[in-house]
Amino acid sequence: MRSAPTPQPSTGRTDRQASPTGPARTAPLAGLDRVPWEAIQDSSGSAAAIPRLLKKVAWGDPETAGAALDDLRKRICQYGFVVEQATAATVPFLWELAQRPQVSCRAQIIQLLKNIADARQWESTAAVYPKLLNRRENPVAWERAARQAVRARRGALRGLLAESDTEITRASTELARTLGD
Repeated sequence: MRSAPTPQPSTGRTDRQASPTGPARTAPLAGLDRVPWEAIQDSSGSAAAIPRLLKKVAWGDPETAGAALDDLRKRICQYGFVVEQATAATVPFLWELAQRPQVSCRAQIIQLLKNIADARQWESTAAVYPKLLNRRENPVAWERAARQAVRARRGALRGLLAESDTEITRASTELARTLGD
């Protein structure tokens, strides 16, 4: 199987407040169309479905959002510990959604971020089978990029830890522990 180079996680913020005269926040999922989803892979093949799933998580009712998040999890962090090429590109949008009060499955998104931050499956496999590192597709690099993408936005934890929803604060506390914050 052939795939495109691993995209680097964005360093641009997706959680900035808009000016007081404009909308209260930037448009949800701004920048989603700047990621070459068709050129990168998730566990099912092309990651082209990820934008649609993120939009369902953002705007769907609780049942729709939960189902979309479950599908997204299978695509970017299969079994809760196997990340894919598209994972790092998806993480900034997950952070954004975790901070939006209107998103119904925020605690589950934070748990997904924790799973991604904990992922070491490919590194563990490469320790036993170092030839894995010589492949054109380098899942160890995908895993490291995904963990780095989670860490890059860990400043958002401060606000999540201050939430009144105990499910969100519990998930945020677990994520903070994983990140060493």
